[in-house]
Amino acid sequence: MTNETKQKVREFYDEVGWKQEEDGLYQNARYDDLRPVVKDYIHNTRLRVNRGIEPKGHFLLDAGSGPVQYDEYLTYSQGYDKRVCFDISIQALREARKRIGDHGLFVVGDIANLPFKKDAFDAIVSMHTIHHLAASEHKRSYLELFRVLAPGKRAAIVNGWTNPALVGWLDSLIVYTTRLRRLLRGKPIRVKGNKEKGTFVQKTNARWLRRELGADLPVEITVWRSASTRILRTFIHEKFNGKAILQWLYKMEEKYPRFFGENGQYPLIVIRKA
Repeated sequence: MTNETKQKVREFYDEVGWKQEEDGLYQNARYDDLRPVVKDYIHNTRLRVNRGIEPKGHFLLDAGSGPVQYDEYLTYSQGYDKRVCFDISIQALREARKRIGDHGLFVVGDIANLPFKKDAFDAIVSMHTIHHLAASEHKRSYLELFRVLAPGKRAAIVNGWTNPALVGWLDSLIVYTTRLRRLLRGKPIRVKGNKEKGTFVQKTNARWLRRELGADLPVEITVWRSASTRILRTFIHEKFNGKAILQWLYKMEEKYPRFFGENGQYPLIVIRKA
C-alpha cells in the first residue's frame, strides 16, 4: 500500500501537478490562493521559514522541493553554497533546475529513505511533503530528516494539520452557508460530478507529533499560516476589508505563534539537533 501510494503521488506530479499551464502557473497552484487581497499575508507567512533555519552554510536540503515555485522559497538558500533539491517527481526537479540552475543539486528519491549520510546538511526545509506519505511513514520521515541534519543546525518543516481547532468550525460554517445559498437559489444541495484529480494526502495533528516524536526529537511547533486556502477564498475579499483582516491575523500569529501553530491549519515545525 505504501509503495502504491508513492507511485500515485509520483505520477500525479510528473503528469499533472508540476506541468505549467498557459498562464505560466503550475497546475498545482490551484491549491493556493493567488489573489491580490491575500498577497501580502501569503508573502509574509512564506518568509517565516527563514526563522527556522540558520542564515548561511554549505548545503541546504530542500526535501520535497517541487519546482521551488515561489520567489519566497528562493530566499531559504540565499546564504548557502548549494541547495539540494530532493523530490519523488523527476518533473519537479526538471522545473527546479530551470529555476535555480547551478545553485542546485537535484536528486530523485523518497523522503522516508534519504540517500544521504548522517549529519550532511547545515539546514533542511520541507514544504507540504510529509503529508503525501502514508501515515505509517510520517515518523520515519521526520527521523530521516533529523539523521541527515548536522549537529547544532535546524530543520524547518511545514505540513497541514487534520481538523485544526481554529479551522474546523469555519469549515462547518462554509458547508452550511454553501448549502443554504444553493437552496435559496433553487439548486440541489448536493451536486454529483467527476471528482477532480488530486494527490494523496494524510495529515496528523499536534498531539500526534508530540506523542510520536517528543521522546526522540526536540520539536518546536510555531506558526507558518493559520488560515487555510479554503478559509481565505471564502471569507477574505477586497470589498470586505480583507487586507485589514489579514494584517490583524498576521499580527496575532506573531504575538501567539505557538497557539496559532498548534490550532491553525499550517504549523512550522522546527527541529534542532544538539
